[in-house]
Amino acid sequence: MEQFRVGTRGSRLAMTQTTTVAQALSDSSGLGHELITVRTDGDILTGPLAQMGGTGVFASALRQALFDRTCDVAVHSLKDLPAKDLDGLSIAAVPVREDVRDALCSAGDAPLSALPDGAKVGTGSPRRAAQLLAARPDLQIVDIRGNVGTRLARVRGREEAGEVSTQAPDAARGDLDAVVLAGAGLRRLGLEHHISELLDPGVMLPAPGQGALAVEVRAEDAVGQAPLAMALQAYDDAAARLETTAERALLARLNAGCSAPIGGLARFSEDTDGPAVLQLRAVVCAPDGSAVQRAQAELPLAAAGGSVPRAVELGTQVAEQLIAEDTGLLAHVIDT
Repeated sequence: MEQFRVGTRGSRLAMTQTTTVAQALSDSSGLGHELITVRTDGDILTGPLAQMGGTGVFASALRQALFDRTCDVAVHSLKDLPAKDLDGLSIAAVPVREDVRDALCSAGDAPLSALPDGAKVGTGSPRRAAQLLAARPDLQIVDIRGNVGTRLARVRGREEAGEVSTQAPDAARGDLDAVVLAGAGLRRLGLEHHISELLDPGVMLPAPGQGALAVEVRAEDAVGQAPLAMALQAYDDAAARLETTAERALLARLNAGCSAPIGGLARFSEDTDGPAVLQLRAVVCAPDGSAVQRAQAELPLAAAGGSVPRAVELGTQVAEQLIAEDTGLLAHVIDT
């Protein structure tokens, strides 16, 4: 193999993320690379993501390209991947994680607490919508689609933030008081100046996997001494791997998709005076924000490397805690 082919969605954010990964793997392996643009259901279909299946809507076509051998590597936003891995494929690397927090982008840079009564806030995420309403029941949540520029342009005063995407060709401009986006995506695009407030996880717990990328390959290409396999192994970040493994184990045990109003955030910390610790917090919200259920736990780890089974154990433990304490909310959310 003299070069490898990297599958990517065609959006500006996806291309930016994929180019960064591909170049890093090329630099490490000494191999060249080619970007292959793949159109996914999420890029083609319109309407709320939750109504078109949500889970895997941006990932399935990229994964099929790996199976079809039209590409050798696929780069995903990890929060868009179904929680259960596919036989024959391997998430070979989770690089260093970006900021996990959700970003409020508002008219006049008002923070969440200062938005006017009845403010219109746009998001396509049931998780974000539910937590916004839990914090501010007076808000009007508007379901929006489109690329980052399209969504930013919906905010009053930010109409020229970007081009309208094909997902929302007739999208209004300046009709909202704010939108909520992933802070990591804005930073990767160099659009952090649009961030009015990074929402504290105590108010807005992020999606499992948020801020992280997943580099997926065919299982046989993830092991061994070949240049690409070695580059993938070196690119994997131990802390990001542990955190996202715990978060995905939470979703897997709950049998919940990435579009469910469930937040999960794991944090790995090392202390020279004690054992390493992995902590996981989770939240389940009624879609209208009227009910919220929380759980958390932590486990000591001998070290970052080799502790992946402990991360799975932690995610499962927090999920079991939610299930044991459920009064009907969890079943309603997952059924929804």
